Amino acid sequence: MTHQRRLVLGSTSRYRADLLRRLGLAFEQRAPGTEEIELASEMPAVRAIRLATAKAMAAGAGLADALVIGSDQVAELDGVLLEKPGSVERAHAQLSACSGRTVTFHTAVCVFDTDSGQQYPYIDLTLVQFRQLQPEEISRYIEREQPLDCAGSFKCEGLGISLFERIDNSDPTALIGLPLIALAKLLRDAGMAVP
Repeated sequence: MTHQRRLVLGSTSRYRADLLRRLGLAFEQRAPGTEEIELASEMPAVRAIRLATAKAMAAGAGLADALVIGSDQVAELDGVLLEKPGSVERAHAQLSACSGRTVTFHTAVCVFDTDSGQQYPYIDLTLVQFRQLQPEEISRYIEREQPLDCAGSFKCEGLGISLFERIDNSDPTALIGLPLIALAKLLRDAGMAVP
């Protein structure tokens, strides 16, 4: 019988935890306690990988025999980062800006092996084409779903899907915040049996 290592999700996100449960692996969640600081002239994909790696390493600090998962998502519209809105007004402004346009999502994941120090990073690119949105549609959407803690001001796993014309990516779970196809491969690369 193979030894099953401790698996840790370096995130308090319920969205990421729900996704990770799909793999049927026992895991625990730990808050990484990292600050998501933007560095000047840092490309969005680079930021996403840097933060995913930092989260995995911070959540794995002091742990032995563990594989720690860190993930981060950066959304951009024409090179401008779309942060978590935090308020109804900012969410409305973000969605208005996205109307009829394509938003690029960089979703990074990193598996950190606390014993070897090895890092297994991956970045997914998702293009989301928004349909033309009317102001009252945006207001209704925000009122119903309250997407104030989501980059880009929507939840694609819920009603947010109604805002789009199309989604282009290689992993349907990436847009929610944790690319499971890639993560399963990274965990296998790190020696964990999946499935």
